[in-house]
Amino acid sequence: MSIDHQARERLAQQRQHAEHLQDTMLERAEAELAADGGSQIAEQAREALTEQRLHEQQLQDNMLERAEEEVGST
Repeated sequence: MSIDHQARERLAQQRQHAEHLQDTMLERAEAELAADGGSQIAEQAREALTEQRLHEQQLQDNMLERAEEEVGST
């Protein structure tokens, strides 16, 4: 298996893991909203999810850049 293929596989795995974490966080936030019904909790949940998505996107971008650099240097 080539390094390029391995890098793509790893990025796909990380993306799936990040999506799973986001889904889990969203489900928890929705459960808290259903239990508490507070708009402040909803706002905090939205902010947390937005921050997490930004962070995960930055991580994915960094991983892709590193993989491209490794593939390009071989």
